Amino acid sequence: MDRVSFNPLDERELNDAARYYEIKCPGLGSRFLEEAERCLFTIVEYPESSPVLQGDIRRQLMRSFPYGLLYTIKPDFIRLLAVMNLHRHPLYWIGRN
Repeated sequence: MDRVSFNPLDERELNDAARYYEIKCPGLGSRFLEEAERCLFTIVEYPESSPVLQGDIRRQLMRSFPYGLLYTIKPDFIRLLAVMNLHRHPLYWIGRN
């Protein structure tokens, strides 16, 4: 997506989660990535539709997976801050930009 800027840690979180789900059940990792892509599409098309989590940070929840995509809206792009597992360390992403 042209309008999304990723933090290197986001990509690692996304890939680690996909690998975990793929090991757990073949095909589930692909479904996880498809859902992440759907969420990114929603964020790009409707950036202000997700609720504000803190300050200017918003969270788009994934369906069927306990994850949320945390992001900020910049003038020309969306900055993805974290692919957050909702069951682990809820504030680990603070300080990312």
